[in-house]
Amino acid sequence: MSGALSHLRILDLSRVLAGPWCGQNLADLGAEVIKVERPKVGDDTRHWGPPYLRDDEGRDTSEAAYFLAANRNKQSLTLDFTQVEGQRLVRELAAKSDILIENFKVGGLAAYGLDYASLKAINPRLIYCSITGFGQSGPYAKRAGYDFMIQGLGGLMSLTGQPDGSDGAGPVKVGVALTDILTGLYATVAVLAALAHRQKTGEGQHIDMALLDVQVACLANQAMNYLTTGVSPKRLGNAHPNIVPYQAFPTADGDLILTVGNDSQFRKFCDVAGHPEWGVDPRFASNGQRVAHRAELIPLIRQATVFRTTAEWVGLLEAAGVPCGPVNDLQQVFADPQVIARGLRIDLPHPLAGSTPQVASPLRLSASPVEYRQAPPLLGEHTERVLGEVLGLDARQIEALRSQGVI
Repeated sequence: MSGALSHLRILDLSRVLAGPWCGQNLADLGAEVIKVERPKVGDDTRHWGPPYLRDDEGRDTSEAAYFLAANRNKQSLTLDFTQVEGQRLVRELAAKSDILIENFKVGGLAAYGLDYASLKAINPRLIYCSITGFGQSGPYAKRAGYDFMIQGLGGLMSLTGQPDGSDGAGPVKVGVALTDILTGLYATVAVLAALAHRQKTGEGQHIDMALLDVQVACLANQAMNYLTTGVSPKRLGNAHPNIVPYQAFPTADGDLILTVGNDSQFRKFCDVAGHPEWGVDPRFASNGQRVAHRAELIPLIRQATVFRTTAEWVGLLEAAGVPCGPVNDLQQVFADPQVIARGLRIDLPHPLAGSTPQVASPLRLSASPVEYRQAPPLLGEHTERVLGEVLGLDARQIEALRSQGVI
């Protein structure tokens, strides 16, 4: 079966994570994605190691694990568009593409005639997705923006970490580049919306995605907590600002995440914990009261949870219908029976290592499922194929480009 987007061609001029993540989503859904990379260098993340993919004998290959995370199902075309011939080739590819993704600084591609206005004149149906730190407008527009910095500037780090006054207090970034990932996801949504618009009108458009915009939008309930009260939420460690108990608790051999979402679940937890009196205590009977009396309730729960192992708690609470779970490391994650059952690890053939592990797409479509056609490409692996099949260049023309350093 062909993927839902198998009729589309994407020209991916982006690098690092947010843009490539969008491109990989579209590629998984069946689109042809041509990744344009600098000759001899490629995407920055090709060099962001160790760790690197290892071959059958345990030796490092040239492929960084970071690059492998966001470039599945793409073709790699090495092309120097600082040269006039390179610019011409990008324009020819854009004329034959449906979508272009780029994450250069504002105005960075205009010097090469590869900005939206220039390419729209060639292909009015082109959907042109620009991803920057701060967007195409505003006082910060020309600044470079990186995930870590945006997590701080955009407020996420003010909410992440241990509370002031406690051990290890201070702002903490999320353990993955979450702002980049979320921007890639929002960019995917925007591209699909632009495709729907084009289907109705025949017109392409420019998409202006900014990491800061996405980070602020994804503050979600915490943003509304501030906007409705004028009070900035503080770091609560693993606790929830609006729900109690909704955090991690110590057990006899580790930690337990308890996520009580309503009063009925709380009473069930109290019964399992051997303290049914908590469920009827006026201080704790409703969520509002539990939030108000958080400082009194949490120590009581912590004193109870340490007497059983995490597995014992999970078994008892699941049987009672109380949401809970362990705190797994990644070895435990990929050994989890639910993760295995859902096929969240896959392996694809790889020319240097025999195969490469991948994390499966979480998109599950019944009629047009995602496709895993190929591993993340080697640098320039598909240069001749793209130039030959898409642009119709012959071997002599391709060799001339190579001798000029264009490819």
